[in-house]
Amino acid sequence: MKKWLTAVLATVLILSTLTIAMANHDSGNGKSQELKKFRVGAEALLEQHKDLIEGKRVGLITNPTGVDRDLNSVVDLLFNDPDVELTALYGPEHGVRGSAQAGAYVEYYIDEKTNLPVYSLYGQTKKPTPEMLENVDVLLFDIQDVGTRFYTYIYTMAYAMEAAKENEIPFIVLDRPNPLGGHKVEGPVLETKYKSFVGNYEIPLRHGMTVGELAQLFNEEFGIGADLTVVEMNGWKRTMHYDDTPLEFVMPSPNMPTLDTALVYPGAALIEGTNVSEGRGTTKPFELIGAPFINSDHLAAELNSLKLPGVKFRAASFIPTFSKHSGKLSHGIQIHITDYDSFKPVETGLHIVKTIHDMYPEDFEFRAEDSKGISFFDLLTGNGWIREAIENGQSVEEIKAQWQDELDQFKQVREKYLLY
Repeated sequence: MKKWLTAVLATVLILSTLTIAMANHDSGNGKSQELKKFRVGAEALLEQHKDLIEGKRVGLITNPTGVDRDLNSVVDLLFNDPDVELTALYGPEHGVRGSAQAGAYVEYYIDEKTNLPVYSLYGQTKKPTPEMLENVDVLLFDIQDVGTRFYTYIYTMAYAMEAAKENEIPFIVLDRPNPLGGHKVEGPVLETKYKSFVGNYEIPLRHGMTVGELAQLFNEEFGIGADLTVVEMNGWKRTMHYDDTPLEFVMPSPNMPTLDTALVYPGAALIEGTNVSEGRGTTKPFELIGAPFINSDHLAAELNSLKLPGVKFRAASFIPTFSKHSGKLSHGIQIHITDYDSFKPVETGLHIVKTIHDMYPEDFEFRAEDSKGISFFDLLTGNGWIREAIENGQSVEEIKAQWQDELDQFKQVREKYLLY
């Protein structure tokens, strides 16, 4: 009897295991099929919408992130396509090939690979001039954004849209995923007084939109009025992590080396507005934060005691090779994301700034104000009141409560322009 029962139980167990395995296999196949259908805007353009550029002289705004799933450059794809006449290239901050450091001006030159003229859209000329557009019938934009208001590529796009409007040239955005996902929105909405090239429109720090969606919002809500077309991605969903796509993460800029950098950036980059190093000059920019005057163990312990969602802080020391505290031993923390779904980068960044400010009042400084009383920290937050709130001892919760109404209003406007 016992042997019979044992045999029955063993059979049931085997059948259950096989059923689960087959279900997982089918599920895996389904996901695999979805990934095979995935296309970024550049691929969708050449496979499904080539009529938008055929028979036209094409200008392309791009950088090294303009690649397909197989890491082929959109420059090469267009240049080598017999149906496409690529006539000019335009580079944002860091240039078409991505070799220039932050803030460095890239002059006009001839691209060695294609022999095409390359115009800089950073520095002296952020907006394409009529002369730059003389040999162009349609202007394309294909750059990977990182989902944060103060990343300059989205304003390069907006200025180029203005130029396209003024010169009666159609403008096409080849859409790409938002590495932060497309369903979470966080942080203060920029105030008009604090407009700059690190924040030119009234959007929050973490906007939760793709560049194509932002282009539509900029075009309609802020009166650009360009002849705009967005070539949508195939297979992208708002809840997808970047790792859920078949795409490799290509460095959008020299200090954005990994996906983890992009994930912490909306909050960690607020450190740029202070005298504390944001990790430039190390292999972990924006993940490493510190200064010579900080005690790393004390700071890590204080931040960990806050029990912020989805993140832990490790005591760390480093010597930046350039930028703030170059060549000096600095102490601080490394940010480790433990659960991205619950991680709140903007809130986390504010806690880091406030904690260092409160722990080291004699040493910590916000960057100096300009003649208008505006600090670079203010340009990053998009207002002047957050800096004052930190200096006056307000909590991060109190600060968050003050931006919530405008954030809710933005969310309502944003809904009109979501494509996915």
